[in-house]
Amino acid sequence: MAKKQKTQVESTPQVVEQPKVETPVMEKPQPVKIRKADLGGKKVDNWEIKSRTYKIKSSSPLTYTIRNHGLTWFDEEKGYAREVLATENQRTVFVDEMVGDYRPMHIIFQNGYLFVPKEKVMLQKLLSLYHPYLNNIYEEMKPKVVAANDLDVMDMEIDALLAARDMDIDLAEAIMRVEIGSKVSSMTSKELKRDLLIFAKNNPTTFISLANDDSVQLRNKGVKAVEQGLISLSADQRTFTWTTNGRKLMNVPFDEHPYNALAAWFKTDEGMEVYSNIEKRLK
Repeated sequence: MAKKQKTQVESTPQVVEQPKVETPVMEKPQPVKIRKADLGGKKVDNWEIKSRTYKIKSSSPLTYTIRNHGLTWFDEEKGYAREVLATENQRTVFVDEMVGDYRPMHIIFQNGYLFVPKEKVMLQKLLSLYHPYLNNIYEEMKPKVVAANDLDVMDMEIDALLAARDMDIDLAEAIMRVEIGSKVSSMTSKELKRDLLIFAKNNPTTFISLANDDSVQLRNKGVKAVEQGLISLSADQRTFTWTTNGRKLMNVPFDEHPYNALAAWFKTDEGMEVYSNIEKRLK
């Protein structure tokens, strides 16, 4: 008896769809905006952490206290004046931003100076940015600016000393006559040179200005001409004349120094001839 063959039915496996998982998109962090502070009309983006020194601009007593209450600073961004205050325990100088009680500081200059260490940032900000006395009663000392000014002064001193060392004796006499008057006539050349160098060192700006002023030498020639009797100045200091014949050279304009007027007259056509004559006759 034949056996019945079983019919095998192959079953097709079912595919189950997996749910889609979306990968979250990370947002880029936005840059933090730094609030700008106003510094005398200029904008500064950040604050340099360093110690600072402040100085009273004029002479002051041994101790000088400036106000740290009732101060306001106009905030252009907000459009109104805000009260400012330096405290011992707050992280801002703006009173409307302070949290809880605050302890105001005393701002005291000793011998005209106040040193504020880098740790006292709020006091520095009040003094350097917001205090109404800034650049009126006191100023922040800036070593770079001071050094640059000192260098300019020293350069000018060197220029003045070199010019004085190599200066012609007639011009040296003219400059020193402006400084010390008729005493220059009795000085020896070495005394004159020494005093010229001292003057150039102590007053380099004035010295250089006089050295570049051609009227100084003309004025000196006029003074020497009067001292040596070549020309005369009337008692009322209004008229210059030739001493030999009394002929009038010029009238001095009202409210003008006679020798300044004479120096200016020497530059005119008539005056140049007289000046040339005087130069030849001067000892």
